Amino acid sequence: MSEVKNILLVGVGGQGIILASKILSKGLMSGGYDVKMSEVHGMAQRGGSVTTQVRFGEKVYSPIIGKGQADILVSFEKMEAGKWIDHLKKDGKVVVNDYEIPSAPILTGKLEYPKGIIEELDKKIDLTVFKAAEIAKELGNIKTMNVVMVGALVKAIGLDNIDWDEVVRNTVKEKFVDINIKALRKGMEQVK
Repeated sequence: MSEVKNILLVGVGGQGIILASKILSKGLMSGGYDVKMSEVHGMAQRGGSVTTQVRFGEKVYSPIIGKGQADILVSFEKMEAGKWIDHLKKDGKVVVNDYEIPSAPILTGKLEYPKGIIEELDKKIDLTVFKAAEIAKELGNIKTMNVVMVGALVKAIGLDNIDWDEVVRNTVKEKFVDINIKALRKGMEQVK
């Protein structure tokens, strides 16, 4: 594979996007790809936007994904999907966690949480939507929502041939390995 693939992960501070990107990057490297990752923390500690960009292929020169260049957009919070959709290629895929985290202007009553985001996206693009938070809660730890999303992502882009269980074992703290492997597998089950 000489073509570089671009993955944009977006969400809100505290959702574990950086860890998800590290799992993804380590897995891609173990699969023999050259990988570049960049991360942007907005007002992350205050519930602001967080994005990471992961580019992989035979040889990758830059970690940055421009508008209209993402092969896949993975949104950990549904409003963030709407904010970043302009970075998706025309034939790109979107994986969205049907989950709401109201921003500060929404919490203070200055704005309302936008309605119909998923319905609008579904009219235009190849979309996979599921409730990663509910899956994580069923597993016993909502903080595994990020790894559920990684599972869905790797299945959506056809990289489920990499030993992701081993990658999780080598990335998360030992006491969280088992639940995160379960989360990863549950995420993979969400993508047909």
